[in-house]
Amino acid sequence: MELSILVTTVVAFLAPFLPYVTKAGEKAAEEAGKKFGAAAWNQAKALWGKLWPKVEDRPAAQDAVENVANNPEDEHAREALRLQVKKVLAEDAGLAQEIAGMVQAGAQAGVIAMALGERSVALGGDIVGSTVNISTGDKGEK
Repeated sequence: MELSILVTTVVAFLAPFLPYVTKAGEKAAEEAGKKFGAAAWNQAKALWGKLWPKVEDRPAAQDAVENVANNPEDEHAREALRLQVKKVLAEDAGLAQEIAGMVQAGAQAGVIAMALGERSVALGGDIVGSTVNISTGDKGEK
């Protein structure tokens, strides 16, 4: 898997979990399990368990994680985290391969949705309703 796609997928998946995986204790785990489901929570814990030792060694990466944990929807915070995760994975090809395998397994299990390629769209879960609009964000421009 291409590094940029891997990094984007990992950060997009982990961002909503960071407020929970960065907290210690069973209460955070219980909250996350209820909110996201057991399979997704277990996948997030496993991915975070692999990344954290490398993130822990980098003050800039720790800061990026804290910013996303405080505001998971902040695109600027996510971009900073993507940069730090990219640096970590670029320096450790073995870890990158291991993380890629975990992401692919999560995608096959339906826990992680991956959008691969230009103008791709990913969906995790179901689309329900009479009208559904899906946008690639480019307003039809090429």
